[in-house]
Parts: sequence; C-alpha cells; structure tokens
Amino acid sequence: MGRWYSTNSDVSLHFDSVCYSNYISKSNLLNPQMHFNCSCYVRSQSSGSWDAARKDCRDRGADLVVIGSPEEQTFLSTISTRRVWLGLTDEKQEGTWKWVDGTPLTLSYWGSTQPDNGGEEDCAHVYSGEDMSMNDLSCSTSLKWICEKKSVNPTKQKSKFQT
Repeated sequence: MGRWYSTNSDVSLHFDSVCYSNYISKSNLLNPQMHFNCSCYVRSQSSGSWDAARKDCRDRGADLVVIGSPEEQTFLSTISTRRVWLGLTDEKQEGTWKWVDGTPLTLSYWGSTQPDNGGEEDCAHVYSGEDMSMNDLSCSTSLKWICEKKSVNPTKQKSKFQT
C-alpha cells in the first residue's frame, strides 16, 4: 500500500506513491530525490490499457502524468524503469496530440520516426532509459503507468469552516 504524502494529511491509497511538496520541510521527506515541483507521482503496480490507467488515476484524485518541461522529463527518468503510459493522446483528432489537462503538446520528446500511427496508435507512452523518448501505441496495449497529482498550497486552501 502506498500513500499520497501531502501537506495536510497522509491519506492511504492502494498503490506506491512518491509525493512531496515544497511546503513540507525536508526533514519530513522519505526520499528527497523524488521531489519535483510540488507534484505527487505514482507508479502503478499493475498493467492495463490507457483508459484503465486513466480511470485508476482519476479514481484516486489524480490523472496520468503530463510532462511540462525538460526538467520534468529528466525527473521522470529517475522514477520510471519501464515503458509507462503518459497522459497524452490524439484519440479525439488524429495528429493533434493533447495532454489530459487539455493543453496541446508543445515540447517534443518523440523518439525518431515517432509518432508513426502504426495501426491506430492514439496513446503515448515513454520508453525508459537515458532519453525517455515517447512513442505512440495502441491504447488497448497493457502497460504500467504514472499518475500525477498536483499538490495544493495550504495557504491558499479555504477551510470548510471559513465563511
């Protein structure tokens, strides 16, 4: 069993997680090298289709990982040792890749000759390794995944008791 470690509580979730916030003191971190920009990253223990992976992440209050910078791409290479689903798809419009948060793909991490849409490949995964290059793949392929949950700044949260 894993936990989301947040600034407000330790909530037990049923998978391994790495979650650290800039608002947590470094002395509370279990593994400081896993910290990146106030996000929690969760590596699945099981494998499944892209849709099953996304459902699992969303059921846990997260979503499939969105890579927003070269630094985040490098960070992910330190926590992933396999091919894993990313939150990137062109299912809605062929050739128009969008992240699950609705943002278009602006930074390109595709491997050489990718994306190639080799037989209805509408979902993206990342190859582990030094460059963590992306590849398009059939969404029904069974892979592990990484969920990402953005941490919330506790000073901006309203208490349910505030009026």
